[in-house]
Amino acid sequence: MFMSITTDRTPRPNSLGDLGITSGSNSIVSLSEFTYKKGIEIYGEKEPAEYVYQVKKGVVRSYKLLSDGRRQIGAFHLVGDIFGLENGETHRFTAEAIVQTTVRLSRRRSLEVTAEIDAVVSRNLLGMTTRNLQHAENHMLLLGRKTLLERVAAFLLEMDGRLSNAEIMSLPMSRRDIADYLGLTLETVSRALSQLHKAGVIDFIGTQREFVILDRQRLARFDLQS
Repeated sequence: MFMSITTDRTPRPNSLGDLGITSGSNSIVSLSEFTYKKGIEIYGEKEPAEYVYQVKKGVVRSYKLLSDGRRQIGAFHLVGDIFGLENGETHRFTAEAIVQTTVRLSRRRSLEVTAEIDAVVSRNLLGMTTRNLQHAENHMLLLGRKTLLERVAAFLLEMDGRLSNAEIMSLPMSRRDIADYLGLTLETVSRALSQLHKAGVIDFIGTQREFVILDRQRLARFDLQS
């Protein structure tokens, strides 16, 4: 699903390095850039997985709508992240821009053909697939944690490691997004953040999406029973 607000939609040759993929043969692929407004779908669940995407600017969420109408977010894709790389022929999740977001994309088939003749590209794609699998496993373990507060603490530590090293951590996603990622209610997430704040582990700066982590070690071992 391409809904671009950019003026230049013409695909042009680019190095694989522009997509974050190294190459042993300086292979060239055709990359395009599209910009999506906040809340616009990039691709839908069960649509053909014809392209591989990279976030150039903004943030993307991947999610499923459950049979009871609830939304389960599987991943947040930040700047530099590659997403949409599937094992099958269709997408397993829907991808949507959280804020105005620009993505690079390349045809999946062109990357597969390049990988067949370039061992470095092949290893790169295998590494990406492995990291996606590791994230899925980690997320499954996160949802299975015994305490709700541990989930929120783990999420803050994850974002702290993935976002810039600025002293203030500014989260691009809403608390509703966080709740749908952690399998919690919005109210539970808010209560957990308040508990961490009262415990002196985090502090709020300005808006409710801006934090300072005061004690990372305590955050990592925080116990709901304390």
